[in-house]
Amino acid sequence: MTISDPNSAIQLGEDPRHRPLLVEGTGEDFGSVTQAVAGISEQPVQQTNKAWVAAFMVSLTLLALLGAMLFHLITTGVGVWGNNNPVYWGWPIVNFVFWVGIGHAGTLISAILFLTRQNWRTGVNRAAEAMTIFAVVCAGMFPGVHIGRVWVAYWLFPLPNQMDMWPNFRSPLLWDVFAVSTYASVSLVFWYMGMIPDLATLRDRASNNIRKIAYGIAAIGWTGSSRHWHRYERAYLLLAALATPLVLSVHSVVSFDFAVSQLPGWHTTIFPPYFVAGAIFSGFAMVLTLMVPARQFFGLKHIITMNHIDVMCRILMATGLLVGYAYSIEFFIAWYGGVQYESFAFVNRAFGNYWWAYWIMVSCNVIFPQIFWSKKMRRNLWVVMLVSITTNIGMWFERFVITVTSLSRDFLPSSWGYFSPTWVDMCMFLGSFGLFFTLFLLFLRFLPTVAMAEVKSIMPQAHGETSNSIHGQGDHDHAPAGGASPAPADRQPS
Repeated sequence: MTISDPNSAIQLGEDPRHRPLLVEGTGEDFGSVTQAVAGISEQPVQQTNKAWVAAFMVSLTLLALLGAMLFHLITTGVGVWGNNNPVYWGWPIVNFVFWVGIGHAGTLISAILFLTRQNWRTGVNRAAEAMTIFAVVCAGMFPGVHIGRVWVAYWLFPLPNQMDMWPNFRSPLLWDVFAVSTYASVSLVFWYMGMIPDLATLRDRASNNIRKIAYGIAAIGWTGSSRHWHRYERAYLLLAALATPLVLSVHSVVSFDFAVSQLPGWHTTIFPPYFVAGAIFSGFAMVLTLMVPARQFFGLKHIITMNHIDVMCRILMATGLLVGYAYSIEFFIAWYGGVQYESFAFVNRAFGNYWWAYWIMVSCNVIFPQIFWSKKMRRNLWVVMLVSITTNIGMWFERFVITVTSLSRDFLPSSWGYFSPTWVDMCMFLGSFGLFFTLFLLFLRFLPTVAMAEVKSIMPQAHGETSNSIHGQGDHDHAPAGGASPAPADRQPS
């Protein structure tokens, strides 16, 4: 490609001496970023984006379906599921592990990439953090109803009672409770902490008293003073450091539900890193699935750029390779260990009754993401959406294969069985998407989708540079990342 104008080369990210722009467009400044992001929540009800309204109606329908299925489950009993002997863990646990995995990319993008000073995170971290909270809500629902008698759920807690009944703290299922609840709590605080400067901006721009009071309460008195910025940055850094080990620990603990058992196909030490890689893989796929339509319909193309999507596609491809490596190592260890039960378990996965699920998993998780070796494919939004959706399909099938194939074929052929989901299983799973998308769409409509303060901090104007200078256009190595405050001129919410 030949470009005569050096500024055009930098704009397109073709000049290897400079990094591509993280905020594109000519004449972009702090005010235009504020207007683009805050304008979404400031739209009058009658002018709400039609695509958002259509998606919200579909999500509400699925949410109503979930409510009906939960009512049917609680009033009838868990026999309405397809769970049987020996497959006591069916779709409920499969869906739990699936949704916990979805929730990992948010904290990864926000915490780990913040600590490693990856400036490209600023365009997508806020939505990814919100996705984390909503995915964990969906995940926590399934173990909650899996116990059957939800009206005695308090028995799960270490409360003194007349039966002297205490939880088994040696059970990895109880470790899940502590790990997931801790992860949800820290992620919620981290998400809310990052929004405070932007909530103050919405408060100051509010055109009616209801919005001003609501955003004012949420902004907890933020004024943008130097003292506020100093304390904000310290707190943000501490929360990022606290959240980082949680990214690695939570899905490791979830994998212990399987790995500490003696069941063939589960009893393996590769599960913790394997589950973490898979969680990051599925999480980034969901971020792409959500943010590609959001940037298209809400006019955020200059903030969530093709460079952001390109980087996330590379991460998706890399984690897909890690997941594929884990699949192959499982077969190697089963053969190398010389245990006939393990060997049979993995051969049965690939060629047994559930062979179709296994090969859907391999195709979606290992083969399809390799198309992102091509830069042209990474920048084709239709391809990106297709691969991200198929990745989440493949990751759900991965959890299905791990859970069901091992339980349905254990040590004794006399105890073998076959699992088939019921219509209640299917409707509850669809309904969980209704809950997730309803919460996420409400977030898009009423809260700042993009971290305005963080985006401004990596713009050339934050460092006294002109937006059209060659140095300022592409080289942001010196720019503060993530929670760092913008230039003093921008410290008052605009």
